[in-house]
Amino acid sequence: MIILGIETSCDETAAAVVADGKTVLSSIVSSQHEVHHPYGGVVPELASRKHIEAIVPVVDEAVRASGVDAEQLDAVAVTRGPGLVGALLVGFCFAKAFAYMRDLPWVGINHLEGHVNSVFLEPDPPPFPFVALLVSGGHTSIYHVTSHTAMELLGQTRDDAAGEAFDKVAKMLELGYPGGAVIDRMAKEGDPDKIIFPRPFLDKLVFDFSFSGLKTAVKRYIQIHKDDCTRQIPDIAAGFQEAVVDVLSYKVIHAAKTKRCDHIALVGGVAANSRLREKVRHDAGLEDLTVHIPSVELCQDNAAMIAAMGYHYLVAGKVSGLADDVFSRARMG
Repeated sequence: MIILGIETSCDETAAAVVADGKTVLSSIVSSQHEVHHPYGGVVPELASRKHIEAIVPVVDEAVRASGVDAEQLDAVAVTRGPGLVGALLVGFCFAKAFAYMRDLPWVGINHLEGHVNSVFLEPDPPPFPFVALLVSGGHTSIYHVTSHTAMELLGQTRDDAAGEAFDKVAKMLELGYPGGAVIDRMAKEGDPDKIIFPRPFLDKLVFDFSFSGLKTAVKRYIQIHKDDCTRQIPDIAAGFQEAVVDVLSYKVIHAAKTKRCDHIALVGGVAANSRLREKVRHDAGLEDLTVHIPSVELCQDNAAMIAAMGYHYLVAGKVSGLADDVFSRARMG
């Protein structure tokens, strides 16, 4: 089954062609980072307009690069939510029209389920059941995954997601956008033990997160040390990043042990963070747990994971109708 995937949930216009839910024939991503960089974050109206400009050439390029003709496509999968409503509507309406014109089945996909299933596009995916830590710009969640389409939410952020905290701290330090990548680079030049920020565990027995207090602690430190802040930026970045990584690693390993799972998946945009990948692998190794992390390209928003997830829904007989609509808030299923 050859599926065209389309993803426009935030500030990447992406299209991909995937065979049988596991073989990526093409994956094209058009980023809007330069558009949103001056504002320190994504501007929804600009994102929607840029998706409109990019959607046709990106889909055309994905089909061309896949080596298959549009007539050989068997189905279409498209992100339905969560995300920015205007951005989602661009890809969702395009997918409806594309599928309707070619009389193809199509299915709307939960963006978060797509991220969890991104590990199955790698050569050594985890066996079921496993625990997945999904860390992205707008979401920080832990799931107990028992099949491609069955995921139990164990815990999630109560306020700022980890990715949002990275972006906001980067803005405080005037490092630019996107914050995750720039803090990751800057932290390599600093000492994570020089400035110790609080670890917001909330309750170590549960799996929820809260990063707003940590963000405030960084802001307060910057205000107090404003005369010397520029020189300390690498150490502030390293200390902040280490605090986030400590909490994320502890929570997902605790969840795996609680659910008696031997395998952990680390997915989502923040899973591209080099220190997080290193920390989770190290801590999991101490507990004899196996960690599965997609390539950096598959951690970021992409359409290959949407096409792969679409395969599993279509095999199960789930299809979408023309009356279906997008949704903005996180939900599973």
